[in-house]
Amino acid sequence: MALALPAASVPELPKQLDIGASVLCEYKTDSKVEWHRSEILDIRLNTAGQAEYYIHYVDFNRRLDHWVTADKFELSSLEPPGQHKHKDKKSHDKLHEDENRKITRNLKRKIDEVSHFQKGAEPVEDSKQAALEKEHEEITKVKNINVIELGRFEIDTWYFSPYPEEFAKCDKLYICEFCLKYMKKKKTLNRHKLKCELRHPPGNEIYRHGTVSVFEVDGKKNKIYCQNLCLLAKLFLDHKTLYYDVEPFLFYIMTECDNRGCHMVGYFSKEKASQEDYNLACILTLPPYQRKGYGTLLISFAYELSKKELKVGTPEKPLSDLGLLSFRSYWTQVLLEILRKHRGNLSIKEIADMTAIKTEDIISTLQSLNLIKY
Repeated sequence: MALALPAASVPELPKQLDIGASVLCEYKTDSKVEWHRSEILDIRLNTAGQAEYYIHYVDFNRRLDHWVTADKFELSSLEPPGQHKHKDKKSHDKLHEDENRKITRNLKRKIDEVSHFQKGAEPVEDSKQAALEKEHEEITKVKNINVIELGRFEIDTWYFSPYPEEFAKCDKLYICEFCLKYMKKKKTLNRHKLKCELRHPPGNEIYRHGTVSVFEVDGKKNKIYCQNLCLLAKLFLDHKTLYYDVEPFLFYIMTECDNRGCHMVGYFSKEKASQEDYNLACILTLPPYQRKGYGTLLISFAYELSKKELKVGTPEKPLSDLGLLSFRSYWTQVLLEILRKHRGNLSIKEIADMTAIKTEDIISTLQSLNLIKY
């Protein structure tokens, strides 16, 4: 007679392991595994019926947020929702670093993005703006697409992007590297490739050096392409909201060219007419091309355009953490080179005229280098 074996015991998870709870979670670096305080933002069941938790590491950038299973937690450190008092200082500071700025286009984009999910939403009054900003934070806090396939690269995404609902529920999205059309299936992408006639961004090539080219694309003339570009960029940018109003913008797409076509490595956008002297609204180097100097080249290109226009320029604020590092590095390099070559007195205004860098950015950079007291 066969004996019935006892069923394998499954550890029961604490009921406090809920949205808003705080717990130590595994955090892998290149060399070791560490434990770091995290907050649970969402919960779902995977295909095996196992609970997965979307966590945010406290004091770390949101690009590191991801789904984990309970075995990655140190359950003895669990604190129920509302009990953990530590605030994510970096996220808090970042959110409020420019509270006094005018509520202009940035808020409009947030309203547009929320309205994109609430079809038929009516125009909002000023009294509802704060509520909409909070709702925007709630909608975008959980990443909706985990991976994209773009050309020969498969890229892990960093942030939420408001793709249409039927595409946003895909774990992996397939994107044509030339026209940026997005698809749910690989076979759909393969069929699209046979029909897509684009082999470079749909604009004028205004710069070429070796295999690197830059194309100027008008948001009014190529609206669908530019909206697709913004959806793609939002997967890797946290501080910017999506441009549905692409018509007032020019987009500068940097590419690497070969016999198959011109492959996008990054881009920046700028307003056609900026009242605040912005020479750059949004900038992105795609992850496979980062740490290769393309970010600095894009920034340098934006300032060369300002010189052509006989204007000084500055990037739209607030900058992301990576954006601030890139701009501060560029400003430092340019200013130190000028100071190294110049003999005699030199005013901030003269430096601004030479470089097209706005005086406020020159002063803040020199202060960070302890080269000026102001």
